[in-house]
Amino acid sequence: MAFPFYHLLLFVGLWAPIYCEPPCSTPSRGSPYPPSTKSSHGSRASSSSNDFAFRLYRRLVLQHPSQNIFFSPVSISTSLAMLSLGAHSATKAQILRTLGFNLTATPESAIHHGFQQLVHTLRVPNKELDLRMGSSLFVRKGLQLQASFLDRAKRLYESKVFSVDFSNTFTVQRINSYVEKETKGKVMNLIQDLDPLTVMVLVNHIFFKGKWMKPFNPADTHKSYPFRVNKQTTVHIPMMQQMEKFAFGVDPKLNCSVLQMDYKGEAMALFVLPGEGKMRQLEQELSTRTLRRWIRSLQKRQIEVFIPKFSISASYDLETVLPKMGICDAFGKNADFSGITKTGFLQVSKATHKAVLDIGEEGTEAVAATATKLIVRSKDKPFSPALHFDKPFLMMLLDKGTKSTLFIGKVENPTKA
Repeated sequence: MAFPFYHLLLFVGLWAPIYCEPPCSTPSRGSPYPPSTKSSHGSRASSSSNDFAFRLYRRLVLQHPSQNIFFSPVSISTSLAMLSLGAHSATKAQILRTLGFNLTATPESAIHHGFQQLVHTLRVPNKELDLRMGSSLFVRKGLQLQASFLDRAKRLYESKVFSVDFSNTFTVQRINSYVEKETKGKVMNLIQDLDPLTVMVLVNHIFFKGKWMKPFNPADTHKSYPFRVNKQTTVHIPMMQQMEKFAFGVDPKLNCSVLQMDYKGEAMALFVLPGEGKMRQLEQELSTRTLRRWIRSLQKRQIEVFIPKFSISASYDLETVLPKMGICDAFGKNADFSGITKTGFLQVSKATHKAVLDIGEEGTEAVAATATKLIVRSKDKPFSPALHFDKPFLMMLLDKGTKSTLFIGKVENPTKA
């Protein structure tokens, strides 16, 4: 007798707003990644998430050329790691290898312990930075989950579990309402419909609300500033402007400028502006090593910065991307999720990720460090140099405590919401 295949859906929703607020107090000083009681938490998971971030970024660029790119690697990798709890054999191995783990060198228990530390750390309340991440399982009523999977999902990933009736048309609305509430109304209609064979939906959300250390003055924002999308297209956008001391450097190897801007709390943003015609080279060279080199090498100096005020969003069907990165069996008839349930066979039918980002008039004062591989052009001009983000650029939001990449993206056209 043939067992039926049921569908397991993986949805990831997130929101990352940065609001305009009045100027605040003078920022604290320290290194780009200052000493932190959280610095050792989830180091394995953070390192793997960073490597995974750049590989996934390159895949998305290939699949969505000339478009804005924005996603949360830590959210996606956490979702996949949690999914691997219920996977066996090749299905499990493919997921963990794609996440960047060497299974002969790192025991599976250590992998999940690392994610446990990472999830817990990112969920610790912070008065200065609103950062929340969570996972939820919506399970078909009557489906008998393996006790070990349920226990570890709750204990390691702090996941919530809800019993639902997938034959009820209101279930889609219930899940969407839950995600909308957790993201404060910013991620809406994450799920459009559900396959009749759906027995479980795994949702991971991340919410980020940060305040710049040094706010821009809204009075200095240019209401209509030219942004050159490409040789043929120029759009006009609001452009924020500020003269301050920022951690800044020029990478001669990759021909790009790097600007660090801190948020209150333990988070920072990196803005990366490639030289003319050098975006592709920059994207191919992105790596954890490159990121680490930038952060350690930036030098604080007086500089005038021009950064767009914008809002972008992006949605991805990851079931078309992840198999190309090595997660093949999970989406087909060879899927082995017998660690979740022994009732029939499970396979992932859809993996959706949605991201939204707002950048507003708040600034930051970055911190200095010294290195030899990045240079600061202190003699280029007799006056403070200016850095104009008036053409496509990269952006990363990083958590200092865990050293994890919360978000990564490319702003190709800031007028394309």
